[in-house]
Amino acid sequence: MEKLMISGGRPLQGTVNISGAKNSAIALIPAAILAESEVILDNLPLLSDVAVYSEILEELGATVSWEGNQMRIDPSHIISLPMPNGPVKKLRASYYMMGALLGRFKEAVIGLPGGCNFEPRPIDQHIKGFEALGATVTNEHGSIHLHAKELKGAKIYLDVVSVGATINIMLAATRAKGSTIIENAAKEPEIIDVATLLNSMGASIKGAGTETIRIEGKSELRGCRHSIIPDRIQAGTYMIAAAATRGNVLIDNVIPKHLEALTAKLIEMGVGIEELDESIRVIGKEKYESIDVKALVYPGFATDLQSPMTSLLTQANGVSVLSDFVYSNRFKHVPELARMGAKIRVEGRSAIIEGHPLNAAKVKATDLRAGAALVIAGLTVSEGVTEVTGVEFIDRGYDHLVTNLRELGADVWRQND
Repeated sequence: MEKLMISGGRPLQGTVNISGAKNSAIALIPAAILAESEVILDNLPLLSDVAVYSEILEELGATVSWEGNQMRIDPSHIISLPMPNGPVKKLRASYYMMGALLGRFKEAVIGLPGGCNFEPRPIDQHIKGFEALGATVTNEHGSIHLHAKELKGAKIYLDVVSVGATINIMLAATRAKGSTIIENAAKEPEIIDVATLLNSMGASIKGAGTETIRIEGKSELRGCRHSIIPDRIQAGTYMIAAAATRGNVLIDNVIPKHLEALTAKLIEMGVGIEELDESIRVIGKEKYESIDVKALVYPGFATDLQSPMTSLLTQANGVSVLSDFVYSNRFKHVPELARMGAKIRVEGRSAIIEGHPLNAAKVKATDLRAGAALVIAGLTVSEGVTEVTGVEFIDRGYDHLVTNLRELGADVWRQND
């Protein structure tokens, strides 16, 4: 079993370069299926989820090659094989294969997704969109079966703002006949990134990043080259780590606008922030004030930063309240932080956090962002070594984590038992 070992108490100092966005990559790679020729994706993060997607595409007949952080995908020989099991079971975002394969082949069989298990993610809005486009969708033996004689554009209102459903419907509608309108669409930057790729492939998508997206279906899409946006969640995690350790870190290769909600809350706590064109400097302070935080859909405070923020709030004076209005059960990191001496209680959708120094302990990551929270917590502990298991979850979202932290002065290493 692999563990992450952290001997904390050192302020992080220096510069960290942010990778391409994981939440873009896991949608852009299946989007490449919709093209008839080679798609080149630059600035891909080297993550386990990306490697699994590469495996899935090759299983379907695509030619996939790598050079550094660039992936070349030739989807010209892809066929729509049923995938009830295998690599798709390792991913939460394997559902994007539904929209991509349905758009190109008008059929797909995909096993229900795996990945982090902090809360079930229903795909009812995805299915609602596919059915509106003319597909028949059934659940047979734990797999989703999709079939359509043809896809026709439709007006689709999402009952719940969903990034996954917005992207999935967009993928399928891109190659449907006629016009599709998605109302109450999610607005995340990753949706704009996917729309940018699809438009470069010859699609006609307008309104990405707003609550109404309009799509004119195309019978064929071509290959293209696309560079992925920086990962705002990874950037936010390093910002929080810099603040928690009272460090001074320049987070480089970011889009500051994507981090406005986090930046505002850090400033409210008393953290020093300097914004540049493509970077943000975080200057830690000795004392922080308690604050209230509400995780909301974009452009609100990101739910993916809720867990890391919990660790930082243990370093603030007084009592903070952190509420998550995106996922109701995303507090599995709290019992692990309690092992480290944190004073936190969960009431419904909120965690009430009393500022209190943490201690080294043996803890377990139960999902990706919970793992990030435990790493940050370990970095704040001045005595002893924190042991974090469940490293496989952390590897799903943070490439080069140990290398980056060590270059910032942290004493962090991996260890196999």
